[in-house]
Amino acid sequence: MKEIQQDDKFLWLLRNVIHYCLKTLGLLMVLVIISGVVDVAWTIYQRLAAKPMFILTISDVLATFGAFMVVLIAIEIFQNIILYLRDDVIHVKIVISTALMAIARKVIILDYDTLEPMHIWATGIVLVATGITYYLIHKIPDEGQK
Repeated sequence: MKEIQQDDKFLWLLRNVIHYCLKTLGLLMVLVIISGVVDVAWTIYQRLAAKPMFILTISDVLATFGAFMVVLIAIEIFQNIILYLRDDVIHVKIVISTALMAIARKVIILDYDTLEPMHIWATGIVLVATGITYYLIHKIPDEGQK
């Protein structure tokens, strides 16, 4: 009987350590998000201040989109951390949507002139597979809706 109580205390301790680690990750992610927003603002300022002023080239727009997407992905990861802290369960729908956003960012910023065709095909296959997974997960009803 005493051994069971010690196991329960040990598991309680482990859960608390993980809980505080998640809180620390959440705080660090907020700092990353703030830093990312500052970086996006700085990137836009630099691109607009460069000669010719107030003109953005296609590569400038793509670089800015990439910076935006990184911040949005960081926000999605932060949401994952918060949901895990609140519910103590991994929300697969949000994880898949975060992965889809990360892949979309990669597709936006890729330089297709320098890539091998196999790399482009592989990226496309990963994008389609993740999109199908996202679609299927959203077709499956939540446990709470049964």
